[in-house]
Amino acid sequence: MARPSPKFVCQSCGASYPKWGGRCEGCGSWNSLSEEQDAAAIPGSKVSGRGGRIIELVSVAGSSEPPPRLLTGLAEFDRVCGGGLVPGSALLIGGDPGIGKSTLLMQALTAIAKSGKTAVYISGEEGIDQTRLRAKRLGLEHSQVRLAAETSLRDILSTLESGQPPAVLVVDSIQTLWADSIEAAPGTVSQVRACSQELIRFAKRRGTALLLIGHVTKDGQIAGPRVVEHMVDAVLYFEGERGHQFRILRAVKNRFGPTDEIGVFEMMETGLAEVLNPSALFLGPKEARASGAAVFAGVEGTRPLLVEIQALVAQAAYGAPRRAVVGWDSARLAMVLAVLDARAGIGISSQDVYLNVAGGLRIGEPGADLAAAGALVSSHLGVVIPHDVVFFGEISLSGTVRAVGQAEARLKESQKLGFRRAFVPPGITPPKGIETTPIPSVAALIEQLKTFH
Repeated sequence: MARPSPKFVCQSCGASYPKWGGRCEGCGSWNSLSEEQDAAAIPGSKVSGRGGRIIELVSVAGSSEPPPRLLTGLAEFDRVCGGGLVPGSALLIGGDPGIGKSTLLMQALTAIAKSGKTAVYISGEEGIDQTRLRAKRLGLEHSQVRLAAETSLRDILSTLESGQPPAVLVVDSIQTLWADSIEAAPGTVSQVRACSQELIRFAKRRGTALLLIGHVTKDGQIAGPRVVEHMVDAVLYFEGERGHQFRILRAVKNRFGPTDEIGVFEMMETGLAEVLNPSALFLGPKEARASGAAVFAGVEGTRPLLVEIQALVAQAAYGAPRRAVVGWDSARLAMVLAVLDARAGIGISSQDVYLNVAGGLRIGEPGADLAAAGALVSSHLGVVIPHDVVFFGEISLSGTVRAVGQAEARLKESQKLGFRRAFVPPGITPPKGIETTPIPSVAALIEQLKTFH
């Protein structure tokens, strides 16, 4: 019988190699490869087509009731989850250390416990006294949430199985748990994968909504094997800059709702407060407007969102011009600058360029191209854009402005916040109360901005 070939798995990123090496080529970690037994080499692991249970195959055309929802009392959190937590679902929440993940979930669990449901918080990073101190600081010292400080997966599951299953279970964090059946340290790929699988199996079987808190890498991605993100029903990222009090909860995967949905929170002394009108939050004061500021009418998930894009174009002090970007893609900025130079001859690429998205929000959609170009040209020409003008549109390499989705929702949100004019791609019919100016190209944008002198 042929001896099974060994498999070495990186305990940082999950990459697999046929032989051991000192450094993982996938993530660059040193001494992170450990040998794992392949499932095909385990006796009795081969599956045959005989002797199994016959499953029922149903038609896609059948009807099903929508899953019930468990409201957390935080409307922004429920929005990102698709309307509330689904019993038996598993959510993975990641974010930088100290961003407010534990605070957010403690507030959500307190609201659930107040409604009469059982909520359990398992902490593997803090003791019970530390958790109680944080709850007291948030004004939640009378919360009915059940606490435990434990890292043993066997003890956690035995405790949960011994009584009535909780409605919601929070594990903070999944990297701290360990299963005694696996010979690996907590936080390794094998342990994270096994602990996640057992907890998800418990949640599906007992109808508990499971929320797993995960660490993130220096690149902002959730640490551990990517297979965990495939196992859960939703992946949420809690984002924000340390210098800003605003926090963004963003869904990048959701089996029970739309992806790219966001919820906006403000960090206060008593915890996280919901921001019901984030558009007004991300806009600067109208009285203090200067050149280089343009308002972008964007869409995050199903929510129209207006945000101010600020640009500063200055004479380059050294030979190579500097580029500094906060809240936007630096490669996208380089493309817009190149198009402005090549298609409009504005001569901006030889100067220092600084671009910032106000409020700490990060924009990922290409519809912000026109607003960014408007802010850059405004700063370059010294033109102040009126406070009642918004922008949206995608700029192509040919210099033309292309249409983006949900134009009507963007315009309605702009009108609701007092904007009366919009620079948009051609072919858009505006609603009543707002005037649209078609911008077919970047050259036309520059000509329109010159009229504001």
